[in-house]
Amino acid sequence: MNVINVPSSLDDQTFEQVLDQLAPLPADERVLIDARNTTWASPFGLTALLTLAQTRQEKPQFFPPEKDDTASYWSRARFFEYADDLFDIKGRVPSPRTERESGTLLELTPVSRSDDVHTVVERIKDKAAAIITQNLHLESRAVMGFAMTLSEACQNIVEHAGRGGWVAVQNYNYRKRMGRHVVQIAVCDAGVGIRQSLESGNRRPLTERWDDGVALEAAVIQATSRFPEHGRGQGFKGIRGYLNKWQGKLVVRSGTSRVAIVPAWDDDVARRDKISPMPGTQLLIMIPEKVDR
Repeated sequence: MNVINVPSSLDDQTFEQVLDQLAPLPADERVLIDARNTTWASPFGLTALLTLAQTRQEKPQFFPPEKDDTASYWSRARFFEYADDLFDIKGRVPSPRTERESGTLLELTPVSRSDDVHTVVERIKDKAAAIITQNLHLESRAVMGFAMTLSEACQNIVEHAGRGGWVAVQNYNYRKRMGRHVVQIAVCDAGVGIRQSLESGNRRPLTERWDDGVALEAAVIQATSRFPEHGRGQGFKGIRGYLNKWQGKLVVRSGTSRVAIVPAWDDDVARRDKISPMPGTQLLIMIPEKVDR
């Protein structure tokens, strides 16, 4: 049994450590995902773990966090509710509770059809309005753009993944970078990925070099769509426009590459290639609290 250790703090950056450990192993190799020492996970970390399980031919074994506060939060976020079908869970799992953590806008939610997208947006709309105006101190008109951004991110799964995915949204204090509140949207799937999606519509750009990185830049930066109709491919363009207005961050990972729209408050790199592979597309959006200068 190959043991894959989950970092103590799991987010979009440290999740790469999990993929690095999995990279040498074929998809049918049995693995044990060990999160016993994990004490914190972002929405991206939780959605990506579920997505990762979908990529294995045999159910991975899974050790949940040993720290009670961490395991309880994962339970409230509905991680174990869905993990039960995807993992062979070892160890103790907290009993589900009816109450939800007030800082969580949207617990882990599966998305596979357009109806799911409408349900997600409706469930979050009222809470999002309060968080955006009271916690992020953004103008009320930012709410509509937030709903659009969430909808476009989820619609990406429906139109391109070829299979279902996961979305989670949370408001929390981003001490690591800023010491202020952020809202994070994470949308992950284990589907065909950006490159294969563009290829399926014969929308590959006319270039000799063609890989996951080029495909990501075509889709995210140049708004290329696999659909030939005029006006398609505007999802990422709309997301980028909204995040530019509110100094937000966008990260899109697919296959062996990752591109990021990096605001001034963050020091991420704009593009990384030749990283450990993961099927599908994983998307991260962060919107920070406005601070008066």
